Amino acid sequence: MAENILTQYTGMFIGPIAKLLGYIMNWIYMFLNGVFHVQNIGLCIIIFTVIMYLILLPLTIRQQKFSKLSAKVQPEIQAIQKKYKGKKDQASMMAMNEETQMVYQKYGISLSGSCVQLAIQMPILLALYRVIYNIPAYVGGIKEYFDPVVQGIMGHSGYQKLMTDFMEQINLRTVSLNFEGTEVQAANSIIDVLYKMPVSAWETLKDTFSGMGGMIETLEAQLEHLNFFLGINIANAPLELIRSGWSAGEYLIVFGAIMVPVLSAVTQVLNIKLMPTPNAGAENDTMSSSMKTMNYMMPIFSFIMVFSVPVGIGIYWIAGALIRSIQQVVINRYMDKIDLDELIKKNQEKAKKKRAKKGISENQISSAARMNTRKLSEKAQVVTKDQEEKLRQVSEQSKKAKPGSMAAKANLVKEFNERNNRQ
Repeated sequence: MAENILTQYTGMFIGPIAKLLGYIMNWIYMFLNGVFHVQNIGLCIIIFTVIMYLILLPLTIRQQKFSKLSAKVQPEIQAIQKKYKGKKDQASMMAMNEETQMVYQKYGISLSGSCVQLAIQMPILLALYRVIYNIPAYVGGIKEYFDPVVQGIMGHSGYQKLMTDFMEQINLRTVSLNFEGTEVQAANSIIDVLYKMPVSAWETLKDTFSGMGGMIETLEAQLEHLNFFLGINIANAPLELIRSGWSAGEYLIVFGAIMVPVLSAVTQVLNIKLMPTPNAGAENDTMSSSMKTMNYMMPIFSFIMVFSVPVGIGIYWIAGALIRSIQQVVINRYMDKIDLDELIKKNQEKAKKKRAKKGISENQISSAARMNTRKLSEKAQVVTKDQEEKLRQVSEQSKKAKPGSMAAKANLVKEFNERNNRQ
């Protein structure tokens, strides 16, 4: 297991998350293998997805509660926005933000409530991509299958050039070889190539390294149990499978590869249809427009993205959408039974307890709000007086304009307009 660290992703933020997800994936694989004698990464990904969404379920429910409360809050938020409509000065903007925050405090909800789940899921998705992209680096039981073949390859004289020529021959450009480091690093980079190469490349590998036919066939058979899910190699991207399958005349693989991005888009549409939408009167035009754009873009984004990433990511994407849809049906029924007034009351009590822990009383909040409002008003008055003084100075200067100048002509137009207004 120590050698696996060399081929793991080393990013400062995503790297540790990928390592943690790798441990979970390895545990699932060892459990399925030890208890049920099942060795399949596609199934591991589906089970992993179920576990992750069960862990995230409390956050999902919290987000749904936030959405439901937002519909209740929106009329008051819109009233504040209408009050400050057209006012772009700093004092007015600060006052509007202050009043908006007070409304959210009144209902005991946080402005960041809808962002938490997304902020957690995105790093998980990016880290999972790294794990699936290089499964042998994270799942020790799988890496062991490659060791005999790798040792055989490295036992050939000039194996570095043979591997480089092999990659050129099969046109594999999604991974690079590293022969400049230690033997362990070289071995791991060969594993990367063997794991990511298309199915059609196995015969070429036998021809490149003579005398290893039986050993290579054994590894190929083992990987069929590990990587093949419904007849598709999950280590390859659908686009790669379509190209290699079409050239080899394997049209069932082409069909299966196309269905992965199609199903990812369809399941996203299903998920969006089940998501609750605010009442028409409880949302402003900007929010409505943003939600509609998001609903159109997500299935399209899913369809395009899944074409270029390993099929394993597509399986996670599809499984995740299906699990979210099932969760949403259950959550919708649960949310329909919730008493909003009771929920608001509970949120207010929680908010009071949090403020009490920080040593902030309700009277202090009200007093601070009044003081802030008074300061903002005073600031607005100061700005207005300054502007009036500047206008007076400009007016005095314009009166001293030379006859025939642009300023003099402007004064004539101004006097003409003033006389007409008085009439």
